[in-house]
Amino acid sequence: MADLFSGGAVGAVMGEAVKHALLTIKKGREFGPTLETNIETLKALAPIVEEMKGYNDLLDRPREEIERLEKHIREGNELVQKSKKLTLWNFLSFPRYQSKLQKKDEGLKRHLSVNVQVENKKDLIEVLAKVNGILEILMRKENLGQFDGNQVRGLCGAPDEPECLGMVEPLNKLKMELIKDGVSVLVLTGFGGSGKSTLAKKLCWHPQIKGKFGGNIFFVTVSKNPNLKNIVQTLFEHCGCRVPEFQTDEEAINRLGLLLRQVGRKPILLVLDDVWPNSEGLVEKFKFQMLDYKILVTSRVAFRRFGTPCQLDPLDHGPAVALFHHFAQLNHNSSYMPDKNLVREIVRGCKGSPLALQVIAGSLCQQPFEKWQNMKEFLQSQSILEFNSTTTNLLCFLQQSLDILEDINQKECFMDMGLFPEDQRIPVTVLIDMWAELHDLDEDGTKAMAIVHDLITRNLINLIATRKVATETDKYYNNHYVMMHDLLRELAIHQSKGEPIEQRKRLIIDLNGDSRPDWWIGQNQQGIISRAYSFISGMFVKPKQLKVDARVLSISTDETFSSDWCDMEPDEAEILVLNLRSDKYSLPDFTEKMSKLKVLIITNYGFHRSEITKFELLGFLSNLKRIRLEKVSVPCLCRLKNLRKLSLHMCNTKNAFESCSIQVSDAMPNLVELSIDYCNDLIKLPDGFCNITTLKKLSITNCHKLNAMPQDLAKLENLEVLRLCSCSDLVEMSESVRGLNKLCCLDISECVSLPKLPNDIGDLQRLEKFYMKGCSNLSELPHSVINFGNLKHKISVICDEEGAALWGHFPNIPNLKIEMPKVDINLNFLHGTRS
Repeated sequence: MADLFSGGAVGAVMGEAVKHALLTIKKGREFGPTLETNIETLKALAPIVEEMKGYNDLLDRPREEIERLEKHIREGNELVQKSKKLTLWNFLSFPRYQSKLQKKDEGLKRHLSVNVQVENKKDLIEVLAKVNGILEILMRKENLGQFDGNQVRGLCGAPDEPECLGMVEPLNKLKMELIKDGVSVLVLTGFGGSGKSTLAKKLCWHPQIKGKFGGNIFFVTVSKNPNLKNIVQTLFEHCGCRVPEFQTDEEAINRLGLLLRQVGRKPILLVLDDVWPNSEGLVEKFKFQMLDYKILVTSRVAFRRFGTPCQLDPLDHGPAVALFHHFAQLNHNSSYMPDKNLVREIVRGCKGSPLALQVIAGSLCQQPFEKWQNMKEFLQSQSILEFNSTTTNLLCFLQQSLDILEDINQKECFMDMGLFPEDQRIPVTVLIDMWAELHDLDEDGTKAMAIVHDLITRNLINLIATRKVATETDKYYNNHYVMMHDLLRELAIHQSKGEPIEQRKRLIIDLNGDSRPDWWIGQNQQGIISRAYSFISGMFVKPKQLKVDARVLSISTDETFSSDWCDMEPDEAEILVLNLRSDKYSLPDFTEKMSKLKVLIITNYGFHRSEITKFELLGFLSNLKRIRLEKVSVPCLCRLKNLRKLSLHMCNTKNAFESCSIQVSDAMPNLVELSIDYCNDLIKLPDGFCNITTLKKLSITNCHKLNAMPQDLAKLENLEVLRLCSCSDLVEMSESVRGLNKLCCLDISECVSLPKLPNDIGDLQRLEKFYMKGCSNLSELPHSVINFGNLKHKISVICDEEGAALWGHFPNIPNLKIEMPKVDINLNFLHGTRS
């Protein structure tokens, strides 16, 4: 024993024992605080975990993540319960349980600080992805919900499906190229008038193309002087989105990329029609790294940098003959059926050009043998087309087709089409206004429309009729537009250039930025020389101004134009056409000198309304009879004492009608016709409006905020036509309507909020036509309508089935005719709503 407790061995053992005892005592002392810490942690976590479980079930999240956390807490709680049962008699067990408690606490903290945070971040990312998906769906529903899944979005809506005779083979070839994988840009090329645009539009309607791309088909016309920001704005408009303003082209392209990724997960087809030479860079900007995103380019240039183009060759003889027969209307009802050999020779002379075939066939339609024979001889003696050269020969050839126009007015009216920008619709009402003054045609448009139909018959222009609010028999043409092929537009301009600048009947000026035509630059140089000579001679002599004898002056400018006008003297001008694209525009200073000016037409082709300045210059023009403003903010009116017609389309009218110090009746005391269309800031007519007693026609259409008509409407004692169609917020018509003793036509079509008609509407003793289709809020008619039975003339009521049912309560009204026209499902009216 002594040996056992003596020496180094005993000392070492006793030292270890003492150390172990001291460690045990220390851990025993730490057991209590560690236990308390664990208890506090578990108490704090318990309600949080329960709340997490509730959200987890609500969001239908996976249970594995929360179950792992619960397991940690459950094990910790079990250890705590066991530890709480220890007493002083179990002193030696304290260190073991204290270590377990400490490890469990550290493990729980590590799980909360690492695993749970990682899981939370993953959940957050997943939830954000789902939220983005929801937002995308909501955005598409809000912005694109108006489009059907198979609808084609296109030029201000859906491009009409054209006839495409004789192009089955190139159509199928182009279709296969677009359906197959790999191609991102495909160029369809051919000579001018070869049918590129027609084929591209037809392709958009092909069942297989619609099946692949669904509603994500976009059709944009680029034209000669493209503006990238405007093109992108057009695409936003086609998607039904709010059209943004862009500071730079780069911003526009970046926003477009985001837009295209939002419109849907289906493939996308973008058609860039009529791309001119040197515009490859513009096409490049529209290329995005997206799956199944295709661009179809139509151009007279092959653009081989984008790969092998699809060449649209001239038509073969068989399809060419079929196309010619179609446009010449060669059927058994024709007054003259030409010999087959004669047709064959004429078709051969057209060299397979669809445009030439169309125009020549139209010019010979219903014509006698001599006309056909003369055309054959001309074609045999002239080469109309050289496919490797410019379009000059084709233009010269098409010019011969104008000789078939027997009326000199038809030729003059055709040349007037060149006054407007390419690829833009021309309102028929503009043509009526111009031709009434230029060619002494009637003001109601009857003869003008006859000429329009003649030019359509000759295939020189196309007619677009949007909503059929009223028929042509009412001589209402606000929804009629014409368009022409750009090659035919070039022909119209070419016809106008046969004389020197100073002697032309039509002077057409097209300005890009601050560049000037050669003759304009020459005039400026002449002025500089004159001023220099004056300085040297020591006396001031005013430089010679450019004398212009044109009856028609057309000036087109873009958004970069600075209004730095040349000092012209257009003293003979009767028509001034201003085509602009800028947000601000100043009338030229020479306007006040245009003493013979009768018609002013200002059209803004940009996306945002333009502010017009120097409008007061018009107050100097005593002969000004007609003004048409489109997409501008109408400034305060000046005194236009001889103005007979004012047309406002898509304009802001607040400054003119509400903020102007001069009353409208004082500004335009002799106004005969007022047309206000798509002016959505118009809530009421201006004060004093009903004092314009000369007014005969009042048309307020598609002004959705207009809610009531003036109470003193009866003052318009000469009013013959009152149109209030598609004013959706109109809730009241003045009872004073009964006093309109000369009213012949009343149109309240599509006034969906109008609850009732004036009580004494039956007192309108001269009423001949009453349009009330789509007035869904009308529940009954006033009893006074029986007074229509006293009329000595017939009265037509044009309505739908619901309207006819209301009139069914008055079955015995003599001379009353109920007409229910066929519903016209037509999206062309979207052309007029761009804002």
